[in-house]
Amino acid sequence: MSLEVGQIVEGKVTGITNFGAFVELPTGQTGLVHISEVADEYVKDVNQFLKQNDLVKVKVLNLDKGKIGLSIRQAKPSSHSERGERGNKQSPKSFEDKLAKFMKDSDERLLDLRKNTDSKRGGRGGGRAPSM
Repeated sequence: MSLEVGQIVEGKVTGITNFGAFVELPTGQTGLVHISEVADEYVKDVNQFLKQNDLVKVKVLNLDKGKIGLSIRQAKPSSHSERGERGNKQSPKSFEDKLAKFMKDSDERLLDLRKNTDSKRGGRGGGRAPSM
């Protein structure tokens, strides 16, 4: 059995480091799941998500000079659809809607800033009259 980029296989966790986990594949080769590819959420410690001898499904990301890059989060069949659904539930807005909201919020903040600044100066255009 030879590995191909994009292929999803099951492997066994053989080692855990602070930067990821080593997984033995059915071919007998060992690949690395980088810490950023362990889960969809932020991973501070790989040990919170994986244990030695765990069986995990991994996706082959790259094959380079004998090094095999793997991903657990991309091997999940629903990871992309969940992310899309989650995004739609939180904000079903289009880019234009988001931009309009940002511009409105920005204008309101600028207005508040101008009001605060003008009140410290004594009002808009109400500067001191030149003394003669």
